[in-house]
Amino acid sequence: MALRVLVTGASGFIGEALVTALVASGHRVRAASRQRANFPSGRVEWVQLPDLRGAVEWSSLLANVDVVVHLAGIAHRNGVHGDAIDRVNRGAVAALAAACQRHDVRRLIFMSSAGVHAGSTSKAAVIESHAPDPATAYDRAKIAAERAVEDSGAPYTILRPVVVYGAAAKANFALAVRLARLSLPLPFGALEIRRSLLAIDNLIAAVIFCLDGEATLNQTFLVADPEAITVSAMFLQLRRGLGRQPCLVPVPPAFFERLLRLVGRPDIWGRIGQEFVVDSTKLQNAGFRPLVLTEEGLRAVGAFYRTRRRAGCSSGQ
Repeated sequence: MALRVLVTGASGFIGEALVTALVASGHRVRAASRQRANFPSGRVEWVQLPDLRGAVEWSSLLANVDVVVHLAGIAHRNGVHGDAIDRVNRGAVAALAAACQRHDVRRLIFMSSAGVHAGSTSKAAVIESHAPDPATAYDRAKIAAERAVEDSGAPYTILRPVVVYGAAAKANFALAVRLARLSLPLPFGALEIRRSLLAIDNLIAAVIFCLDGEATLNQTFLVADPEAITVSAMFLQLRRGLGRQPCLVPVPPAFFERLLRLVGRPDIWGRIGQEFVVDSTKLQNAGFRPLVLTEEGLRAVGAFYRTRRRAGCSSGQ
């Protein structure tokens, strides 16, 4: 059944992919973003997203909407004041949830984060019933926003994705791609630390799966690819997609950690040097089937950049 879907943060990495997929699935989309984006005409209505740091009048955005997918927010990055993160990532969400309840929106899908459990590290596989243990202002705002959504009375589904990867990904995964594209050997051969990742195609499929149906109504789900992958295997698959030899040097993890601290980048070790495995069985038990396996997804990202590099060389000749 075709639905009328409001997507906030529609011009971002996840938002653009979601809008495209929703249209392909036959839904009508109201795409809200701070910056105008080029979406397929006819089934996409672009609207200006207000500044979420202040009071937002959600009524016009919610008019004639069946489902809201809320992606907009301040990204998880350094240098942003905690008050701003709280206003945008919690306060605006609470106001949106209350507005959804008043306007009888059929469902609010809120994009939270797996980091509400333990930041980006965990010695045991994380499941939804584990007590939240947010480590940053970003994660604290996310879990507070979840509580506001639950308490609003609006029908909801909360998704907690791990790091999302794809050809246009930013932040942590973009750094991994930049490293994989280097022609130099990489010191990750001994990093057998496992991390859960999430292909953008799997996340988009999960959102569409949660648009309707009783199995996902008023539920919270962790979202990740079915199998975790080691850091060394992640770089191996990216390199294979790029058409390069792995060239992964087995540097002892302790030495690697000390080196990163010495050069002032302990944050990199925090992202790739600690285990973080998520068990997404609950969502699969509800009927969701992932589309992409991690290894093939990573190879596809590498192949994308290899093709783009070739196209760039051809256009410059």
